[in-house]
Amino acid sequence: MNTDLQSILKLVLPEFLVDNFEITKIEESSSRIELYLEENKTLPQEFISGSFILHGFHKQIKIKDFPMRGKQVNLNIKRRRWLNKKTNEVISTDWKLIAKGTRMTDEFASFLKELN
Repeated sequence: MNTDLQSILKLVLPEFLVDNFEITKIEESSSRIELYLEENKTLPQEFISGSFILHGFHKQIKIKDFPMRGKQVNLNIKRRRWLNKKTNEVISTDWKLIAKGTRMTDEFASFLKELN
């Protein structure tokens, strides 16, 4: 992804998403924007020394983020799984994508909480 586009995306999406996920599809309707993201194929740093291979994705999750241009924004996120070839242990990165007790990004939930 070019750096200009990445800089713009960091203004509208949580920075960790821009750095660690790829946008695979965007759907727009009159009231909603659906962004589809897949985690990059980069093995988590703490597992670099092991013998891991890609092992598919977790079930896709949908979370709400800040509205854009008067439209609801949904982030449809697919997180990767990795398989340790020696132990058959499946690992993945826990990104803490959702604010506790909600289906929203932490930033969006904090913003709404401050409004109350």
